[in-house]
Amino acid sequence: MVLILGRRMTREDSVINDSPAVKRKDVLDFCSGSSHSEEILQVFNEFRDSRLFTDVVISVQGREFPCHRAVLSACSSYFRAMFCNDHRESREMLVEINGILAEAMDSFLTYVYTGRAKITTENVQFLFETSSLFQIYTLRDACAKFLEDQLDPCNCLGIQRFADAHSLKQLASRCRSYAMANFSDVAQHEEFLDLCKEELEEYTANDELCIGKEEVVFEAVMRWVYHGVEQRKPMLKALLHHVRLPLLHPNYFVQTVEGDQLIQNAPECYQLLHEARRYHVLGNEMMSPRTRPRRSTGFSEVIVVVGGCERVGGFNLPYTECYEPVTGEWRSLAKLPEFTKSEYAVCALRNDILVSGGRINSRDVWMYNSQLNLWIRVASLNKGPLETQDGRPTGQGICCWWLRWAEPPEQCGVL
Repeated sequence: MVLILGRRMTREDSVINDSPAVKRKDVLDFCSGSSHSEEILQVFNEFRDSRLFTDVVISVQGREFPCHRAVLSACSSYFRAMFCNDHRESREMLVEINGILAEAMDSFLTYVYTGRAKITTENVQFLFETSSLFQIYTLRDACAKFLEDQLDPCNCLGIQRFADAHSLKQLASRCRSYAMANFSDVAQHEEFLDLCKEELEEYTANDELCIGKEEVVFEAVMRWVYHGVEQRKPMLKALLHHVRLPLLHPNYFVQTVEGDQLIQNAPECYQLLHEARRYHVLGNEMMSPRTRPRRSTGFSEVIVVVGGCERVGGFNLPYTECYEPVTGEWRSLAKLPEFTKSEYAVCALRNDILVSGGRINSRDVWMYNSQLNLWIRVASLNKGPLETQDGRPTGQGICCWWLRWAEPPEQCGVL
């Protein structure tokens, strides 16, 4: 039987069909979509299971995997180069591949024939290495994403080392950021003790290291050193060089740091200890890279301006303000009491400011407490500056001092 399709066309139909704006109805451009390729792959996978039409056997760790050269070559440039060029493997029925696990090869072939792979914590490393070897980058990237989702304080350093070994820059960067943000917890796990000296210094020297207090860094360093004390003792000075010893609490410094037997028997560390002692006595008058607080500790260095007077009229001003060089912002602090005084003396004691003397109430002494953002009257001078022999007051009308300021400012009452 012959099926004849068509219809009688008039002259008007011919004119209309010749118009480019009219789409012909006697042609259908049909596409079944992705289901067509999926169905074909499914059939090929059934052929593989039943060894039907297979033309090569891949041997891994003594386990044989019957496959189709065409399917492998279509998915992997590695196999395409192997089977399409004049290599020995292109003519042999059995091809042995070394350096991978049979379980990983099984998961890999499942992905090749179905487009699906089951990635687990047990097989992700080997599946990543297998997909990298066979240049299946979509599967390799899926493994890398899976590893990133599994980051934890107990494994982030190991994943970082794995990422560095395979040049996964994005994953390695994510691991470093995670370890920096969770350093207190990371330092408690076994992977931390396996860091090399350079890796440990990379963390302890970083200003962005997230810690609540500097004591965490000191304890992490000492735990790492004591883990292999005979081999790591010579590295103690270089490691303590990155610990902000001056920022440790004075009681902790005396009892824990100076009381440590390993430090006591390390003369090369005495200079670092002496620096911390001087800072505890002199405060901000002594500056070094180790007196700069890490950003995560909630402190930053600011310049505090006390007092001053108007350009016209000479009226004394009560304002106390601070400038943060990092953000370029000015902030108002508590106003200076008895602002009518002038020509007073100002000095910094550790992280507080003392104002004394002046023309009015010359014996009064006020202390600015930076933690409370509050001026407190303290013991008066025995003799005011106007009571000196020459009768001339001392001090300045405006003074600037570096202070270490807690952030966020609301915690300290900053306006």
